Amino acid sequence: MSLFTIILNILLPPLAVFLKHGLGVTFLISLLLTALGWLPGVIHAFYVNGN
Repeated sequence: MSLFTIILNILLPPLAVFLKHGLGVTFLISLLLTALGWLPGVIHAFYVNGN
């Protein structure tokens, strides 16, 4: 995982997921979790982009 991806995971989790996985279910889950709370979105982004 690059430094750029780590920064995006923290600041804009849905964008980080979108750049790696495109527009799909994973992006929508990330968007929903970020809307519910910033921390769940960040955790999801790190989990998805780490694999």
